[in-house]
Amino acid sequence: MLKSIARILFGGALAATAAMTAAQAADKVVYQLDWLPGGDKAPIYVCIQKGFCAEAGLEVTIEGGRGSSEAITKMATGVSDIGSAGIGALMAAKAGEGVPVTAVFSIFNKGPHAFYTIKGTMEKIEDVKGKTVATSPFTESNIYLPLVLADIGLTEADITLTKTDPGALGPMLMTGATDVIIAWLTDVARYTGQAKEAGKELTILPWSAAGLELYSASLLASDKFLTERPDVARRFVAAFKKSVEFAKANPREAAEAVAAIVPELSVENVEGSWKDASVLVFNEVTDKDGLGALESSRLAATWERVSAAQGLDPAKLDPETVVDRSFMPGN
Repeated sequence: MLKSIARILFGGALAATAAMTAAQAADKVVYQLDWLPGGDKAPIYVCIQKGFCAEAGLEVTIEGGRGSSEAITKMATGVSDIGSAGIGALMAAKAGEGVPVTAVFSIFNKGPHAFYTIKGTMEKIEDVKGKTVATSPFTESNIYLPLVLADIGLTEADITLTKTDPGALGPMLMTGATDVIIAWLTDVARYTGQAKEAGKELTILPWSAAGLELYSASLLASDKFLTERPDVARRFVAAFKKSVEFAKANPREAAEAVAAIVPELSVENVEGSWKDASVLVFNEVTDKDGLGALESSRLAATWERVSAAQGLDPAKLDPETVVDRSFMPGN
């Protein structure tokens, strides 16, 4: 009996030691968000909560963010190792300052920008002419608006543009204070819910319908991280890819993973947001090029749009210098 107890205690001690050793051996990674937690950020929470990161020998913590520019700065200065931010913002920062940050994986292979309006107001994107349009002062969409308007033969003089607090956009649209709002396709569930409460239906017109085809949110990493810990980076990208695929197949569980770490968010809202965001991750571009791919011609088209939108000399940057595909699984 005493020998059995001793064996059990010894076995338990070995297991505890092994667990402690594994925890000590896990490589620490700081993941940078480009905005507040939500459904569109589900994969990183899945990676942590569902154990994909741990299985890859990684201990991941999340750093909050307030926009792509801040996120890129935090990676460039070593506050964070890897994270999500707009590849357009990275291109502009590379062209202007040569920031030591590189894209390794595409998350949104389509731009999230869109016009939202009440059903019956607009049938096609060209119908925005003569309309009142409300937008947030800080959204990335604003830099692309002149290009989208030009693509359909209009200028900003053809609309009445108002900038307002993001929280006011939905109420303004539902009450008729504006004909149109500019919002992301990651917010379809939220605005559809507001419209339903107001007894209305929405028409959503993605700017890709006007030819705005580009990469958007991407997995970016500090060059220091990629150079000094390349094996950790490869393991992280592989675990992140698994997490994206899991979230697609299990949207409810993905939402629960987010809510488990950020309990102030409701599972229902997170699930709706992830489902909205997932169409920017999984679509005909993904079918053609593969999940996470940063294909050369689309990358070049993205830089063409970014440079035009921000008044930058296209010759100042070779878009291929912004990416490193060697960290993708299988490369």
